[in-house]
Amino acid sequence: MTAELKSASQGLTMILTLSNPGFHNALEASMYAAGVEAFNAAESNPEVRSIVIVGADGNFSAGGNLHRLQSSRDQAPEFMTQQLEGLHNWIEAIRTCPKPVIAAVEGAAAGAGFSLALACDFIVAARNAKFVMAYSNIALSPDAGASWHLSRALPRQAATELLMLGNRVAAQRLQDLGLVNLVCEPDQALAQALALAEQLNARAPNALASIKELLNDAANATLPDQLNSERDHLVKNLHHANAGQAIDAFFAKARGRA
Repeated sequence: MTAELKSASQGLTMILTLSNPGFHNALEASMYAAGVEAFNAAESNPEVRSIVIVGADGNFSAGGNLHRLQSSRDQAPEFMTQQLEGLHNWIEAIRTCPKPVIAAVEGAAAGAGFSLALACDFIVAARNAKFVMAYSNIALSPDAGASWHLSRALPRQAATELLMLGNRVAAQRLQDLGLVNLVCEPDQALAQALALAEQLNARAPNALASIKELLNDAANATLPDQLNSERDHLVKNLHHANAGQAIDAFFAKARGRA
């Protein structure tokens, strides 16, 4: 069986399933292209409000396929460069998608699988899930944005520990570090991720898109520039029909409590 990224929907949520039987859902080039295509489709489809990424058969993803990596050593360096460009295009598609993206992690999220989860806006993880930045264990450096996301989310020492030592880390510790949003019981990650998606689906898509854009830009913006961006987004969203309906509903609810 070949590696593939399966797409399904539940209500207003697109569910993307990483599937690579026999290889613990290791990531392959075909999945990168399908991922970019899926996110492009989700972005333009008003019937999609959120995206959940999950792994098949009880594992999120083992990251890179070691057999493929080994065989790539016999190719010109340009071959691996092209492969990584495909993966990195998918990571950028996740980050720039205006809709919230949730990783539902069961089992292992290793190497690029961990990096993929970090690119999402939320991580829901089973209590027994194991995360590992496995790159240094095979004398490699990280890819798929691992160093970018960890350096912004964690103190330097914590990011260095995860990347240099390559130890397995439990979901609870990552929640304590602020990387995981919700720790749940085993086999419940997808259900909990879909419940979270339902909460997000009930909120104005334009407001969520603005929040994601503001968060993406904040790290490299000066305070005056970020204040200007917040001003422009708030004014735009205030004059959107969704704000009018939401404010009217708030007042109606307040009157009902009075």
